[in-house]
Amino acid sequence: MLEAIKGHYRNGKVELYEKPHLKESEVIITFLNSEEAKVVDLRAKGITKEEAGDLRSRLKTFETDWNAEGMELYDKI
Repeated sequence: MLEAIKGHYRNGKVELYEKPHLKESEVIITFLNSEEAKVVDLRAKGITKEEAGDLRSRLKTFETDWNAEGMELYDKI
């Protein structure tokens, strides 16, 4: 049986967005380009477009800090 589950790779570890149905299995991991990896399935996370828009607007004030020089160091934590 094949089962596809999205996840995120960071610092040598793969984190799955959901738990697989299988207890043990071989896997093949396909890395998406960075633009595809930024796409989030809001419905799978229980978030509506309206809620995501509201969250984006509330976090907008942090954008300058997030994009400041040197902040990429925090991506590795």
